[in-house]
Amino acid sequence: MDLRDGIGHGIGREQEQGERQHRPEATTLAPPAATPVPFGILHPRPAMPKRDFLNIRDFSRAELLALLDLAARMKRGDYEERPLEGKSVALIFAKSSTRTRVSFEVGVRQLGGHPVFLSARDIQLGRGEPIRDMARVLSRYVDAIMIRTFAQADVEELARYASVPVINGLTDFSHPCQILADLLTAREAFGGMDGRVAAWVGDGNNMCHSWIEAAGALGFELRVAAPEGYDPDPAVVAAARQATTVTLVRSPAEAVAGAHVVNTDVWASMGQEAEQQVRERAFAGFIVDDALMRRAAPDAIFLHCLPAHRGEEVAESVLEGPQSRVWDQAENRLHAQKALLAMLTG
Repeated sequence: MDLRDGIGHGIGREQEQGERQHRPEATTLAPPAATPVPFGILHPRPAMPKRDFLNIRDFSRAELLALLDLAARMKRGDYEERPLEGKSVALIFAKSSTRTRVSFEVGVRQLGGHPVFLSARDIQLGRGEPIRDMARVLSRYVDAIMIRTFAQADVEELARYASVPVINGLTDFSHPCQILADLLTAREAFGGMDGRVAAWVGDGNNMCHSWIEAAGALGFELRVAAPEGYDPDPAVVAAARQATTVTLVRSPAEAVAGAHVVNTDVWASMGQEAEQQVRERAFAGFIVDDALMRRAAPDAIFLHCLPAHRGEEVAESVLEGPQSRVWDQAENRLHAQKALLAMLTG
C-alpha cells in the first residue's frame, strides 16, 4: 500500500441483532453513511513513467529547448499554472548551498508545492542507512526529490530506487541545473547557442562536464582551457565529440579567441580547500581579465556560477563589468528549475 494514500478506515456495521428485534416493523432507518475509502485502496494510482534529471544528456535537444522556452515564459510572467499544487518536494543537501537552496525552495512554492528541506544532519545516511532504503521511503512521502551531494554514484542509486523523479542539484561530477540557467542566460543574450562558440577557462570540473554535455546535446562548439592534470573526464569529452566540436587546449587565450560565452569557476571547489595552494600554482595565468575578454567576440558575455573569488579566476573589473551576466545567470536558476520541475512532475 502506498503510504501517501493513507490508511483505510473500517466501516461500522448496523445495530446488533438484539436491538433490531425491539424496532417497530413499520419503521425504516436510513443506512449509515459510508466512510469514504481513500483513493489508493480501490483506485490505485496509474503507473506513470518517471523521468530523472541527473545529467544534461538525460534530455534531448528538443526537450532542452522546450524547457528553456518554458523557463522564459515563466520569467516573463506568462505562466499561471501550479503543477505542484498539493505536492511536496524533498530537498536533500549533503553539501550546503545558497543559490540552489533558495531557488528550489522559492520555485517549489511558486508552483504551488511544499519544499521539505533536509540537511546532512536530518538524513540517516551518515548513520548507516542505505541510499536505496531512503529512496523508497521518501518516495512514499513526496512527489520529487532534489539532492545536492558529493558522489554521482549516490545520486544514480537514489534515482534507481526512487519511484518519483530525482533531480541532481550538484555532485562532484556534474552540475546540470546550473547549466540550464547558463543556457537560459545565453538564450537571452543571443537567442540561443546555435552557431555560437563557448569557452571554458579553468578546472575540468563538474561545471565543465555539464557544459561539455550541453555542447553535445545542442551542437555548439566548446573550447576548454585547463592546466595539465586538470582536464575533464575523457569519456565525457569523447561522448560529446560524436555530435560536436570540443577542443582541449592549455592556453586561455586560444580558447577564448572569438568566443561568445566565456565561463569559469573557482580554482578549488567545495571539498578541495586543502588543495588551494597547489591549485593556485597550477592555475596561474588562468584568470579571466579584461585582456582575455578583449580576445572574445565583441558581443561576448561572461558567466560564473558563483561564488566568485575576485582576483583569482576572475578580475573584479570583468565580474562587475558590462559583459558580465552573472546576476541574470543567478536569477535564472529559479526560472530554469521551475521549468524542470513542471516538466518532470506535470
